Amino acid sequence: MADRIIFVGILVLAGVYFWATSQIPTLEIGDPLGPKAFPRLLGVGLLISAAMLLAEMIKERKAAPETNEPEEKEDTSTYKIVAGVVVATGIYFALFEVLGYAVSTMLFLLVMTAYFNKGKWWTNVLTAVLYSFISYYMFSSLLGVNLPRGIAPF
Repeated sequence: MADRIIFVGILVLAGVYFWATSQIPTLEIGDPLGPKAFPRLLGVGLLISAAMLLAEMIKERKAAPETNEPEEKEDTSTYKIVAGVVVATGIYFALFEVLGYAVSTMLFLLVMTAYFNKGKWWTNVLTAVLYSFISYYMFSSLLGVNLPRGIAPF
């Protein structure tokens, strides 16, 4: 059941994302791809991930042996995990401007990896710190994207 909810959520998110992308103004001069190219590529990525999830759900359904026994109640821990990730993402969005991209992303990744990759602190900390600061450098210096600095001195 959780897979179906996530699948529908991805489709709704992709639909809203494509609608928001269509609202971006298009300039007649400049880059031939325009400002909509990268957001559309991300939207296509969302649809591909939804299709992959659907294929996995169909494959699991075909592989499951059919029995006449009543289905067991689904474990509520899955819903708690999804709710926890949603809450953590909401906190990340709320702190994004205040703390800045690098710090808020590092904290978000540290929390997520600490839960999903328990007991591997060195790996989790290195992943969170390196990803946050390398991606900040790539976006701000190489691509010229303005990201919130927040409390970071750079």
